[in-house]
Amino acid sequence: MTKHPPSSEVSTTKTTDLTEKIAKMSYIARWLYAAKPNSWPKLLVPTLLGTGIGADAVKHLGWSALGISLLFTCCLLLFIVFLNDWADQDVDRIKRSMFPDGCSPKTIPDGILSSKALLFAGSLAGILAVLTGYVGGRWLGRPWMGVASIVCLGIFVAYTLPPIRLNYRGHGELLEMVGTGIALPLWSLYAQSGKFWASHLVWCLPGWCLLCLASALASGLSDEKSDKAGHKNTYTTRFGNLMVRRWIYHTASFGVGFWLVLPVLFREFGRDSHIPILPWLVIVALTMSFVEETKKYTEQATTNAFQAIGKYKGQLHKAIWFGGGALGILWIITSFS
Repeated sequence: MTKHPPSSEVSTTKTTDLTEKIAKMSYIARWLYAAKPNSWPKLLVPTLLGTGIGADAVKHLGWSALGISLLFTCCLLLFIVFLNDWADQDVDRIKRSMFPDGCSPKTIPDGILSSKALLFAGSLAGILAVLTGYVGGRWLGRPWMGVASIVCLGIFVAYTLPPIRLNYRGHGELLEMVGTGIALPLWSLYAQSGKFWASHLVWCLPGWCLLCLASALASGLSDEKSDKAGHKNTYTTRFGNLMVRRWIYHTASFGVGFWLVLPVLFREFGRDSHIPILPWLVIVALTMSFVEETKKYTEQATTNAFQAIGKYKGQLHKAIWFGGGALGILWIITSFS
């Protein structure tokens, strides 16, 4: 009979291997890991969507405005990911102690970067984001861009930093929806067109907001137990993994459904339509098919099933990021016509 080493020895071996792996990471690799590039589409896609809406509204793609929007979004991303790790370091320590072999390494608890380094880098990124808004606004002739930049940063501050810290008090998912579903697309729309309004926002943003809410709900699935232990109040800790997964599917489905129904209700298919019908139908159909594909992963995405939850979230993000990105690209293309 083959003898297997005790689980404690296996765990110790994995921990040792992880420590050695982190010790061998270069300085640049540590910062790239902390920057979480896999999560960047969560902000880049709404930037692209807002850019497309703005370009279509004025029938022109402003390359300078696009560059400023991307620079602002990148600074905002670094501000969020660095300060989020800084603010959540206590909960991250709890999760690493509860699941030393089950979850991915955490930036501060696993010694990848120090707390002070992340605080400094995140604060610097936030300052650069605001400066990008003010300087870019003067360059483009957009007087409200600087103020809008502060609003975007303020949403994250209210989300995770004291004294509001809404993600710890409940309903942080709704605030994330406001940030990625409304604030960032409108920022990019304003950068492109000089307006915070375009007629097709009426049918586009409701569906996009629901998709962003589905993404926000999914973000808490892998942290259910550690968030409870760390007194972090999310929808997953309050209502449970199963209920939240049901909400995610229905929320995403209704979001895509709005994209199908609202253009008809608002007569967006008239002579001056902003929607080429065939490409739009293809985008809606593919997005809905990607949402339906999440059913293949949902049964395994139970509490603490970290790999299964990762696959489930990956499929969900595929649907959300494809839908928003494809619509943004479609409108950029139509802006040249």
